[in-house]
Amino acid sequence: MRFVFSSYLGAPVSRRRDAAAPRCRFWPGCVIALLFLFAGSRENIRALEIPVDSTGLGYTNYRIADVPWSIHVVRVPRTNSLYEVHSVHAGKKALGLDTLSDQLFLENSSTSAPIAAINGDFYQRDRAYAGAPRGLQIVDGELIRGPGSDISFWMDANGEAHATNVESLFHVTWPDGTSMPFGLNGERSSSRAELYTPAIGRSTHSWGGTELVLERADGSTWLPLRIGKSYSAIIKEIRDKGDTPTRPDTLVLSLGTGAMRRLPAVTNGAMIRIFTTSDPALHGVRTAIAGGPVLIRNGRPQKPPPAASETYEYTSMFERHPRAAIGWNQSAFFLVEVDGRQRYLSVGMTLQELARFMVSLGCQEAMNFDGGGSATLWYDGEVRNSPCDRAEREIANSLVVVKTTTGNAPSSSNGH
Repeated sequence: MRFVFSSYLGAPVSRRRDAAAPRCRFWPGCVIALLFLFAGSRENIRALEIPVDSTGLGYTNYRIADVPWSIHVVRVPRTNSLYEVHSVHAGKKALGLDTLSDQLFLENSSTSAPIAAINGDFYQRDRAYAGAPRGLQIVDGELIRGPGSDISFWMDANGEAHATNVESLFHVTWPDGTSMPFGLNGERSSSRAELYTPAIGRSTHSWGGTELVLERADGSTWLPLRIGKSYSAIIKEIRDKGDTPTRPDTLVLSLGTGAMRRLPAVTNGAMIRIFTTSDPALHGVRTAIAGGPVLIRNGRPQKPPPAASETYEYTSMFERHPRAAIGWNQSAFFLVEVDGRQRYLSVGMTLQELARFMVSLGCQEAMNFDGGGSATLWYDGEVRNSPCDRAEREIANSLVVVKTTTGNAPSSSNGH
């Protein structure tokens, strides 16, 4: 087996060892990764030093020629408060598609700058709702998409990371005391209700049904919508058609034909209550993004969940494809991308191969993101991987690491 380990900060990946580069210790998990995956020998492994800055931040490109694999890893120290993890959506809205590189411009500010990013959730590609994430997304505290059936990565108010199912308990309570569940900023089905916030764009994009234009009731909390809150709203207008225009200070509750049959008598001026509760409760959460499945739990690789049918979504978990994921332990986050569908560069990984590799990096927890042509990793000013479409694909959302100018920087940790 031939293994080439390339690493750099701001320079192209090279298979040639720089004569000026110092020899080094192996990065914790580097040798273990290969031994664990292939039962190879240490004599077959060569490595260059991983260049990390003074805080412990670093990027690595693993090249394993015998498979072949090209694996990109960004290690972000969690012990340094200069680094923050944010979720971003294309155009700062709930819909839309853009490349990962262009999404990073949304994070530029006077107090922070993006240093690393990876593509995020699976998403809808149909015209009207293109870019709607399949699951939960919270951007800087604003709830722009409600929980689906998938796993979500979220950071609690104490900065702890989680990868769990989040059940939506979103519901509206009518004046007569009855209630109705609703979705958020997605395509409304004929049988249910969907709440639209200004993040949806200029209008709800819906067809038919009944739509209630809602304004803030006196004394109620209001926009931007946040998870784990309750809101009192006044019905300002009842429209008997879809595609209601949106305004910065209003919400629109859209009801399909099935939901309309369960709608009690309401009139303009009536007050309703809106609840964005979930299980687990996500009070104070400012960053969340969905994906899945879970790859590692408590340091142990997880098998893909069973499926009711042999769909491509399920069978592809056992095939080698481009992959993207996030993993972490107490001292670091790991953004991981595996190139694929490129015969002479990298064939991709199964989810089980990806999980085993991330365990060997030291990850105690890990979650899969969208893969295939969406799999993209950006670091220090440029895309580092080789997308299988030969160019960046427009995607819905991403997970971005920013470096702030306001945090207190403790001494870096070299733990893994």
